[in-house]
Amino acid sequence: MSKTLHNGLEVLELLVTQPGGLTLTEIAEGIGVHRTVAHRLVRTLEAHHLCRRDRFKRITLGAGLVRLAEPVEQDLRTLARPVLEELTETAQASAHLVVREGPDQVRMLMIVEPRQARMHVSFRTGQLDPIDRGSAGLALLAAGPPREGERSAVTLARERGYAVSSGEIAPGITGISAVVPTGREDTSIGLSLFDAPDPEELGQLVVKAARRLGDQLH
Repeated sequence: MSKTLHNGLEVLELLVTQPGGLTLTEIAEGIGVHRTVAHRLVRTLEAHHLCRRDRFKRITLGAGLVRLAEPVEQDLRTLARPVLEELTETAQASAHLVVREGPDQVRMLMIVEPRQARMHVSFRTGQLDPIDRGSAGLALLAAGPPREGERSAVTLARERGYAVSSGEIAPGITGISAVVPTGREDTSIGLSLFDAPDPEELGQLVVKAARRLGDQLH
């Protein structure tokens, strides 16, 4: 593994968590390197427009990341958007597309928010969460074979065909998710909302949307 590349990626990952930016010293401390090393890393990232400095010399992510990210899962996002838009408007709740990121995490790939609802849940696109917390990860785990010691929520999700969680990703937020049936069990879609008076009805709505997206991906 290239240590320099590893450190550079750590700088970007650190900046993702700090939208207000960081000083060079804070970056050095954050990834555990000397300030001189941090300076070289930041200069290299600046040269590729992956980070930038404001007039107060605070370092933030750069616009070059948008160009790099655009092709990522482009086909999936293109097909998923109209499905999520229909789901969010029907349920009047935020709809999300989540993909598995390795054995232990999931990543929020897309979120579509309702246009007419007075209040709605909002998450940051790209955020990582543990796979065993939140409806999206639970749904993905439920798509696999039963495992010894698995959470009862996973077992229940396998029986229902969709997963429900409450307050696991954010306090007071209910999540309802189902796996997109593509044969890979690495993608789920769902809803995030403040109140779910009828989880079963919403669960069936999510399952129907997941199947629709799965048919388009085959």
